Amino acid sequence: MSKTKTITGIVVYKNIGTGFWGIEGLDGEQWLPVNLPKNMEQEGKRVTLKVRFLDGESLFMWGKMVEIV
Repeated sequence: MSKTKTITGIVVYKNIGTGFWGIEGLDGEQWLPVNLPKNMEQEGKRVTLKVRFLDGESLFMWGKMVEIV
């Protein structure tokens, strides 16, 4: 079973490669959600989410891959 955690951070758009949405934690942590809902794709939006950590690496090589649960 994958580890879950509640995270709080700011939604950011990173213009790396094809571009992607990520979340930067208030503590400096970086998360790459694989299923961020379209209504949360807003630069600077503060979010608190429960996530499950995923194994593997992403094409973007930025942040820890997570799935919002």
